[in-house]
Amino acid sequence: MKILVLGGCGYIGTILTETLLGDGHHVTVVDIMWFGNFLKEHKNLRVIREDVRNVEKIPMQAIDVVIHLANVANDPCSELDSQLSWDVNVLATMRLVERAISNKVKQFIYASSGSVYGVKEESDVTEELSLVPISDYNKTKMISERVLISYRDKILIQCVRPATVCGYSPRMRLDLSVNMLTVQALANRKITVLGGSQVRPNIHIKDMVAVYSYLLKMGDKIEGIYNAGFENISILDIAKKIVTQVPAEIIISESNDPRSYRLCSDKLRAAGFRQKYSVDDAIKELVNEFQAGHLKDEDRWYNIKTMKTLKL
Repeated sequence: MKILVLGGCGYIGTILTETLLGDGHHVTVVDIMWFGNFLKEHKNLRVIREDVRNVEKIPMQAIDVVIHLANVANDPCSELDSQLSWDVNVLATMRLVERAISNKVKQFIYASSGSVYGVKEESDVTEELSLVPISDYNKTKMISERVLISYRDKILIQCVRPATVCGYSPRMRLDLSVNMLTVQALANRKITVLGGSQVRPNIHIKDMVAVYSYLLKMGDKIEGIYNAGFENISILDIAKKIVTQVPAEIIISESNDPRSYRLCSDKLRAAGFRQKYSVDDAIKELVNEFQAGHLKDEDRWYNIKTMKTLKL
């Protein structure tokens, strides 16, 4: 299959691209490369440095599937330049799906966010609940979903609402809860927990990639919107999991953000997907990579720190 991965040089995109190539697909990656390119050369891989806002430059001829991961990610980065976030996350997405349709692409898989629900009191946050996004980032994801779903009579649309992803990638991110706290423990022998009672949904990066691969495999047998998150854990309990593998002191400080987020992925399970990895697996993986010298606590692994250095 010929697959176009938008944002294929990112934290998840790097692992996804490697997986797709391993499965025998021909992959074209388009990425602006704000955070670099860690993909290895492959005979079936084409990598293009381009901004997804330049839709007319995105090659979609003879493409079977588009997997759209490219976005201005997380709340702090979106708040840095609100207009940029809306242009990249919403306007470009609309133009990309229209270009895909005009080029007869069969399937469009979109990476949304579990944060579109906002804060919910329900213990099981399912796809049927109302969306009450809080930040600009959350809002751009909600609107993008609605735009894409409006085209579902012309192209197969699958939207994924991921939990917070954890685990190692060559293009690392340390602004995600499990990753950040684990590296704090490894680098400083201390973990700073703000509050601690806040619950966060989590998914291992290998399971996240497997979700996209599963949607690819299932094709038009399943469509619509799917949550992807399997472990709802408090920040303090994440820290406690970490110190069972890395001796470290947990320091609890007050937090001005008591919000908790949960996610229920029963719909994805009912569609046949099975989780294979856990938060504990992610922590072990990060420990191994750190001890092997492949991972350090560096500014380049924090999106907001990198974004502030760019001339956008």
